Amino acid sequence: MQQPTTIRRALALAARSVPVLPLRAGKIPFGNCPNCTGNACGGRPNMKTPGPCQCLDVCHAWAAATTDPHTLTSAPWAAAWRRAAAVAYHPGGAGLTVVDLDDVAAVDWARATLPATRTVPTTRGEHWIYRGAMPSSNGVRPGVDVKSLRAYARWLGNGAGTTAPLPDVVRALAVKTPPTTRTAPQRLAVSLRGHGGECPHRTPTYLEHGISMAEQRISEARSAVHATVYRTFLAVLSTHGRCSCLTDTHVSRLFTAAQAKGESARHCTDAWTNALTTLGL
Repeated sequence: MQQPTTIRRALALAARSVPVLPLRAGKIPFGNCPNCTGNACGGRPNMKTPGPCQCLDVCHAWAAATTDPHTLTSAPWAAAWRRAAAVAYHPGGAGLTVVDLDDVAAVDWARATLPATRTVPTTRGEHWIYRGAMPSSNGVRPGVDVKSLRAYARWLGNGAGTTAPLPDVVRALAVKTPPTTRTAPQRLAVSLRGHGGECPHRTPTYLEHGISMAEQRISEARSAVHATVYRTFLAVLSTHGRCSCLTDTHVSRLFTAAQAKGESARHCTDAWTNALTTLGL
């Protein structure tokens, strides 16, 4: 009997060191078996640092993802593949990070903000795939999830383009709260410019679009305003902080947007300084 398309695709990915698992209809992992209900067994059967679970079933979502062809074709897994609607993979286990863009607005934001990389079309948006792993985080901005460690993503093909190294601007998306570093208030003109290096950006329009998107992100914040301001400052500096294109005028626009959301000048300066420190600028 010919193997289902899903298992053939899974075995091909596993041969490329991509940990895979089957998904049911609706992009849902298979549930725990009776012995592992609620992960009472300890979970994580196939991780490098496994828990106590010895179950061979495909019942631990991302933690069950594996590259072992024997496991993938064993009796419990073979039955799951026959019922599977799609193949998923553990990006972090493959040393990858997926920026999941769920709609057109999110894709437009990524094109204006993130470095180009391999992209894969999805039903409503795109997956932008970078080389490198990081903590996963959902809802990092409207329509944007980050899937890497301890997460799974649906395999939708190889996509187009070259996989770029994971940039700081993507790592910054998963930062939940600003660092607790305390700094004295500073004047706006102190340590806010770039470092005078050669500007790698294509046109001034690229910077202008990036600043406008950053202003919009701050203005649209409905909660966790301080964290949103910090993440936005971090993203802007990650992209523009090492060259000479970022001016005090641009920074003043960001501070103005933040203060319009209730941030004080002190908080703005602290968040900017903390972002500079995080990036080593």
